Amino acid sequence: MRAILPGKPQARLQAISTAQWEGLRLVAYISGNVLMILGGPSDLIQTIYHEDRHGLIAVTIDELTGKLAVSSSRSNLLRLFQTATEDVEIWSRELPRPVKLASFSHDASLIATTGRYDRLIKLWRRQSSGADDTRFDYTYLPHPTAVTAINWRSPHNREQALNHTLYSTCADQKIRIWAMMNPHGVQGLQLWAEIDMQASIQPRQPNPELLSQDRFAFFIDSQEFVGATETAVERANKLRAASTAPEEHHALQHLVEIARSSPEICVVLDRHGHMSAWGLENVGCKTRKPTDIFNLAHVENFRLAFSETSTMANRNTQLVTLRGGRHHALVTLLAHHFDGRIVWADCRLDELFDPCPQPKRICTKSLWMGHDRPIKKIIRSASGKAVMSRTDDDDALVWRQAYGNSDVGLNAYSSLDCSEPILRSWLLREGEFVVNLHHHTISLWDARRSPASKMGSVPFDIEGRLICLVRLPEAKVETLMTHLAAVTTRKRGIVWEIVLPSGSQVISEVQSAPALAPSIKQLCTFGLDVEEDLDFMQSVDPAGSATWASSSLDTFARDIALSYSSEGKLRSWTAALHADESTADWLVTSTVDTGIDNPSLASASSTRKAALADASRTGLTIWDMRSGQLEHKDQYDEVDKIQDLDWSSTPDDQALLAVGFPHKVIILTQMRYDYMSTGPAWARIREIYIKDFTPHPIGDSTWLGSGNLLIGAGNQLFVYDKTVDSSDDMVSDLAVPVHQHGRLNLFDLVTFLNGPLPVFHPQFLSQCILAGKHRQVQKIIRSLHKALIFFTDGDELDNLLSLSPEDFIESRQVNFGAGKEELGANSISSLAEEAEVDLEDVAASLNESLTKISLPQLSSRQQMHLVDMVECISTVEKHRRSVDENAIRYLLFFRQHMIRKAQVPSYRVDITYREIVWAFHSTSQDILIDLVSRQFQGRMLWEHAKECGLFMWIAGPDALRAQFEIIARNEYTKTDEKNPIDCSLYYLALRKKNVLVGLWRMAGWNREQASTQRLLSNNFQEARWKTAALKNAYALLGRRRFTYAAAFFLLAGNLQDAVNVCLHQLQDLQLAVAVARVYEGDDGLVLCRLLEDKVLPQAASEGNRWLATWAFWMLGKRDMAVRSLISPLHTLLDSGPAPSMEAKSYLANDPALVVLYQQLRGKTLQTLKGASRIPPKDEWEFVIQNARLYDRMGCDLLALDLVRNWEFLVQPEELPTKEAPDTRKMLRRRSSLVVDDVSNPKSPTGMKSGLGKPARQKVFEEPEANSLLDNFGF
Repeated sequence: MRAILPGKPQARLQAISTAQWEGLRLVAYISGNVLMILGGPSDLIQTIYHEDRHGLIAVTIDELTGKLAVSSSRSNLLRLFQTATEDVEIWSRELPRPVKLASFSHDASLIATTGRYDRLIKLWRRQSSGADDTRFDYTYLPHPTAVTAINWRSPHNREQALNHTLYSTCADQKIRIWAMMNPHGVQGLQLWAEIDMQASIQPRQPNPELLSQDRFAFFIDSQEFVGATETAVERANKLRAASTAPEEHHALQHLVEIARSSPEICVVLDRHGHMSAWGLENVGCKTRKPTDIFNLAHVENFRLAFSETSTMANRNTQLVTLRGGRHHALVTLLAHHFDGRIVWADCRLDELFDPCPQPKRICTKSLWMGHDRPIKKIIRSASGKAVMSRTDDDDALVWRQAYGNSDVGLNAYSSLDCSEPILRSWLLREGEFVVNLHHHTISLWDARRSPASKMGSVPFDIEGRLICLVRLPEAKVETLMTHLAAVTTRKRGIVWEIVLPSGSQVISEVQSAPALAPSIKQLCTFGLDVEEDLDFMQSVDPAGSATWASSSLDTFARDIALSYSSEGKLRSWTAALHADESTADWLVTSTVDTGIDNPSLASASSTRKAALADASRTGLTIWDMRSGQLEHKDQYDEVDKIQDLDWSSTPDDQALLAVGFPHKVIILTQMRYDYMSTGPAWARIREIYIKDFTPHPIGDSTWLGSGNLLIGAGNQLFVYDKTVDSSDDMVSDLAVPVHQHGRLNLFDLVTFLNGPLPVFHPQFLSQCILAGKHRQVQKIIRSLHKALIFFTDGDELDNLLSLSPEDFIESRQVNFGAGKEELGANSISSLAEEAEVDLEDVAASLNESLTKISLPQLSSRQQMHLVDMVECISTVEKHRRSVDENAIRYLLFFRQHMIRKAQVPSYRVDITYREIVWAFHSTSQDILIDLVSRQFQGRMLWEHAKECGLFMWIAGPDALRAQFEIIARNEYTKTDEKNPIDCSLYYLALRKKNVLVGLWRMAGWNREQASTQRLLSNNFQEARWKTAALKNAYALLGRRRFTYAAAFFLLAGNLQDAVNVCLHQLQDLQLAVAVARVYEGDDGLVLCRLLEDKVLPQAASEGNRWLATWAFWMLGKRDMAVRSLISPLHTLLDSGPAPSMEAKSYLANDPALVVLYQQLRGKTLQTLKGASRIPPKDEWEFVIQNARLYDRMGCDLLALDLVRNWEFLVQPEELPTKEAPDTRKMLRRRSSLVVDDVSNPKSPTGMKSGLGKPARQKVFEEPEANSLLDNFGF
């Protein structure tokens, strides 16, 4: 926390009290009905709310017990309470007038009281100390005029009960010292001396403009004075010992001489920095000497920023010293200004009393001020350098941000007291002017002085309820005119024109023009072109963004407002003003259908991010308004209701979101998109709990332009700085390199989490592999190895490793699986040169270095992933000459998956459909199958096949059946018992019932052997035995033996039911697909029905384009497979389901899709036809969207490569005849290599789209069982 503005102190003489209790320095003061307890300039210990809402008038602290007492009303009764066990009234006395001041002596034996305008101090002396018999007598201490202050001197020793001294001040500008010169006398306190404050200050060079009749005084106890002097001497001795030429400090020597007699110090000052200090010795002595009161110093330039208000009551200032102990180095002074401020200032005695000119004698540590009522709303300026806080009764304060080394975060600039209820407010010119929107009027206020003055008001009449006040973009930045617009729920609006005088912040349009008076007038009205009424509309949070000018009206213009409807439809708006024509045009720049009914709160940022809270205020979603993507979803506890959403942005336009709850604020920041581990796009980096300081709920919060967060709770304002501790659990979970940062700046942390990646980051390497940039990856590995040879801790490591950005931007990629004719001579020679250096040796040496060296740009977790990535690349490099590019992609991430699985045994995530699609489109599947099988030591079970997605991507029917038979054999032999039940589903899917019969023949240990053998020996082509098999299948379902039940469905020839069991009971889509493909081939109707009725709707609901393109390709609809990479999936299905929240997630748009689209669109005539049906605008938006995704992933170089080298299809010319154009001419190159798959379609489902007829299925002939038993070693 940087600063606290605890609240406006009451303008009361006893509104503040200080004490030193058990080593703690305590300050208590009252504000309204609130008691604040502080232990330092920014150390708020506790806030206590009193039930009396009329306000408190006095507070005091008991130094012995630490108890506090407050008073909420003035009465004529003086009452005494005993608080040892419980509050008991032990004495009361009615007085002729209400008490204004009352103060106990330090031993509670004397009470000094006085009334309002009273010139007598009534001194009550306790005669008995029993609780049952409490009696007081009293005497008067007369003064010539009204008493204004009373103060007891702190005793030298608390055991000295008779050493009482009272300081009093009255309106005649004199200080009177009352002492008990005769403790046993009747008189009590007697006048010991007087100090004339008016005569004490005599400026050396009198200036009539700097003369003031006001005087103020404070006292420094002798103990504090002696202790501070001793500390100053110790400090001077240390400096003298460290200096080669020590200098004599005459002012300090003078203080040492004075401190030997332990005097009390009285300091008198005026408004212009003139100060006079007096020493008091032998206070209370019967025979006072003339030397007992002496002048200690007379200095100038002691400035405390006194109030210049003309109100007499607010011009008063009360000065109080805060005791800090004997060894405290500084004297702390609290200046209670009755205009609503308390200043905490520290000063060193040798500088305070030095007669030589000093530029600064005191150091202001904190300024306590604010409101005396609960804060309702905080509004900020566009830059965030000024804010206005407003209370329930519409009392407002305008604040400006303070910079420098001071802990004071905000300074009050002006106050505003409005008689009308304020609906919305807008700050202009950094808080110099304020516009307030009321129910039927709008007013302009000049806040350059305090209090602000009303410059004009304009009435209006409009249909609907006002919901928004927004500033319209101007044609020029430097202008004297500002235009504000208000919008209602009925889609109506008004524009007002505000003319401000020229000032230092604005360049005058006409330099010779006379100064203009601020004015406001109505310019025009407008309507919004939307169908439904608006439930909510709010201006876009502009904090951190500079003022901009715009005269265009298009989707590239900056958003100025956000609205939502009851159906959850978000709209971002921009506007263009035509002042000459007195018109305003509005345009919807983006629309997002969130699917959230009746949202309760929304907020948008200037970076086109929007946050939305659901109807219950417990669910939060964050949306990218450009792409309509869901970036974050979170659900909070029922007790945590979202009540505020505030956006900020870093200097490089990274977004920050503060989510406000009743007693806490959670700060979220953008993260890089991570499609490899599907990491979150937003993360918590800080939680601020207000309940530690105040029980009052948060009223509002906002960001300041510097990155500090301002929170208003009750009548208090808390300013939290942007420093983040990297050791915090939330930050450490984000993989921040703690070896580089101890304490992070909030902006720097956001840049690290969402900025460009170094080229050796694991995510950048992964995306380079997917983009086919294998040579660049090899260059990065070799360059990193070279850079780490002489690298030591503390050295800087170049993010590009001295590589040029042009190295990553090339118009043509090399396909390692291509033939020599396609590669060309130059590519082959370059590959040969690179092959001379063994990458495997380089990778091994690099990984050895990475285990010893910590890279400054990576966390330990990321560096571990880099080691795994380098090992995977080295392993895959061995096979790059024998497999194609898609196989390289699959092998790399499969190998990385296996390494992570070995490192984390609990890792149970299967290969994603992205890797499955790469392997599916590979032309070297035979080698790929062999390499994958080796990972499982040739003992691949179904769980392994599912893990690597094997039966989703095997293309050939022979290879498919061969691998499925291997799975069947391994499932049978996986246990020592060799249970035929484990492999029944697989052999029956292969239609090898005889093999299964042979296996049951050898399972003599199984009690089901006899019955199963008898059943399997029958002919299941007969209806009787089909029914028997079905009965057994349903019985097994009842026993929850789902896999065995699916096998009996296959035995009955009911493939559809077997697939349904795999899909619904076993929840295994891959098994359902594998069984259907093996049982009746890729042309089977059950597989087609599964893909069309289950897989495609699931893909559309989840937004899984990888699964959708695979399913369409399996169906033979290759044109749809290409279109599914770009077009919304639900539009490609006849009756597709509505997209779920998961389908709207950013994870549904993987940038690797653009690589697959580029590869598939020119592969066959069908795919080219599908690409031709995609509108060019959609393809353009697809490319731009993927470039943005690369940018959000930190892969800026890949984004640049994509937009620079992308080749759009050539649009065919319209032919005069009705003949269809040749789609092959749409390609810019390699048109002769397009495969013709239109005339001879492969899938029977092509018949549905007129592509051909289904092929006739072959009749399967069952082999003899004896011919297959040798496969099991029998």
